[in-house]
Amino acid sequence: MRIADVLRFDAASLRASPSRTALILLAMAIGVAAVIVLTSLGEGARQYVIGQFRLLGSNLLFVLPGKSETTGGMPPVLGTSPRDLTIDDARALRRHPLIDYAAPMVVGAVPVSHGSREREATVFGTSADLKPALGLKITGRFFEPRIEGSGAAQCVIGVKLARELFDNRNPLGRRVHIGDYRFQVIGVLGSRAMSVGVDMSEGILIPVSNALAMFNRSSLFRIIVKARSPRDMPRARQAIQRIIATRHEGEEDITVISQDALIGTFDKILTILTWTLAAIAAISLIVAGILIMNVMLVSVSQRQAEIGLLKALGAPTRQVLTLFLGEALLLSVSGGVIGLALGVAGVWALRLAFPDFPVQTPLWAFGASALVIVLTGLIFGSVPARQAARLDPVVALSSRL
Repeated sequence: MRIADVLRFDAASLRASPSRTALILLAMAIGVAAVIVLTSLGEGARQYVIGQFRLLGSNLLFVLPGKSETTGGMPPVLGTSPRDLTIDDARALRRHPLIDYAAPMVVGAVPVSHGSREREATVFGTSADLKPALGLKITGRFFEPRIEGSGAAQCVIGVKLARELFDNRNPLGRRVHIGDYRFQVIGVLGSRAMSVGVDMSEGILIPVSNALAMFNRSSLFRIIVKARSPRDMPRARQAIQRIIATRHEGEEDITVISQDALIGTFDKILTILTWTLAAIAAISLIVAGILIMNVMLVSVSQRQAEIGLLKALGAPTRQVLTLFLGEALLLSVSGGVIGLALGVAGVWALRLAFPDFPVQTPLWAFGASALVIVLTGLIFGSVPARQAARLDPVVALSSRL
């Protein structure tokens, strides 16, 4: 029997049970569409985060308290240190000729309110160096260098937080309560204000000395350093380690991470996340495969006379096996094609709904989906196909007499 004959036979069998066929096609289509959409979201998140990091430039270094030992693991996000990083450490780094800017950072979460409106927000304590270091876009003005340790009650508010607290009114010159303190808004951050992957447009910036007092701390969260140029990064890293070691009584108790290292770390994490999402979605394909197997096992029991007649007419065991295995593959592949179309349509709809988010389907998702579709048909279709092939024609025909 030729391949065309096998396909015609299998197609006729599927058309004979439209409800059963539609159910299996729907299950396969949902599984494949879920794989495409979820992997696209995971890949989009990876591209978005990496893109935001690259916008900051390639000559940033992040100084964290705590020494990271070389163990082959990823760079730490937080370190532990016997000595604190201080504002004076940041000032000492800023004076080095290879370093353009050194912005101290303190981070915490407190309620922020204006009038009757209040919400929890992330507070970033920093200095005037943060704006040129990260290339922040500000409406209004930013902190002056002289207020770094003066305790001036000034703040720069993120645009998203400003909309929540002030609606469409201009927040410049108005006062907000941050915890138990009152601050005057002198500037508004742009909608794409990022710092180490953190969206500052939903937060609020205050002078670092105010933040240390507000959170009752003496240590910095980290120092963001911008080297003079990308070529100076290795020497700037050595200078940072040398300066801090000198100030910390000879102890190398900091970790200096380059932006490329952070990008690599987030890239690995988000790639694993994408694969995990694909694996979760693939579970639905396994469920669809089990459905194919169960429905075809029922079909074999209902079609014993047909199988017996085929064998009585001389169809070899291999031919019967091919017919039923081909039927399972036809179901699986047809459902997979429908699922791919639905998945692509879903990705297109997400792009329209979220134009700023780079929803992108990785090429491996299509290949993996196709492979899983074929394997699902072969693995789960083999059990009923073997059962049909092993039927004795005399027993099969006699059961219908």
